[in-house]
Amino acid sequence: MASTHDYINDKRNEDIYIYINGEFFHRSEAKISVFDSGFLLGDGVWEGIRLHNNRLIHFNNHIDRLYDGASSIAMEIHLTKKEIKAAVLKTLKKNNMISDTHIRLIVSRGLKSTPYQHPKVTVSDPTIVIIPEYKKPNEETFDKGIRLASVKTRRDFTVQDPKINSLSKMNCISACIEAEILGVDEGLMYDPNGFVSTCNSTNFFIITNNEVWTSSGEFCLNGVTRGSVIKLCKDNNIIVHEKNFSIEEVLNADEAFVTGTFAGILPVVEIDGVTFKKGDFTKRLSNLYRTDIDEVLL
Repeated sequence: MASTHDYINDKRNEDIYIYINGEFFHRSEAKISVFDSGFLLGDGVWEGIRLHNNRLIHFNNHIDRLYDGASSIAMEIHLTKKEIKAAVLKTLKKNNMISDTHIRLIVSRGLKSTPYQHPKVTVSDPTIVIIPEYKKPNEETFDKGIRLASVKTRRDFTVQDPKINSLSKMNCISACIEAEILGVDEGLMYDPNGFVSTCNSTNFFIITNNEVWTSSGEFCLNGVTRGSVIKLCKDNNIIVHEKNFSIEEVLNADEAFVTGTFAGILPVVEIDGVTFKKGDFTKRLSNLYRTDIDEVLL
């Protein structure tokens, strides 16, 4: 099966250096404590950032979202945004990376005095980890497209705010497992009202009657690439709607695609057994997006 995160294996990743709280460790030596909040509870936030042609794509947006997410869970990051950005750049320099790199920036609440959920037993500043890897998207995935299926796991506020990029990904993992059982690449998730919301690791769009539709955004991650595509549509006089829509409307759409930091825009070729073409509209948006990221500055 294809995957939105398929990449070309690169042996250089065996020797990368990982940033942990201001120090660098070889991949084989990079470790955190078993008392870390991220390990114990999935308590923290993260960002996936792409380095393309020596440019960190939508860097400011990712850092802003990181701090917004931390604030949403009452976690104060002890470093400033400027210091976090400098740490990312230092990590890239340490590894001599200039392109085709994916960065996982992780901030957990920090060390616990005991394995208990309450933030009051946190005894350190937040733990900051930066993992850079050489990851070039597999072009075969763009050629083949991906297959989706509706899953029972929903995006809602029952367990956690679906708009926060939390380290706790159990909701998305459950949808991913369902998709695997159904024999598709990702799960298409509904919101609590039964409208189409998002996929388990990407944001979802359809094209119908020359209009681009995506969910209202109330029950999905505030995707940086999602926001970039919406802006590109508006800048290029393409009608775009953030709205509620049903699975029936999806299955009658002309085209569908997903977005994410790593892969950008990927065409969808099947949903719930219904075949979709890799149409010209998706190709146009993909070209607009690729041109846009070539022009984005640090």
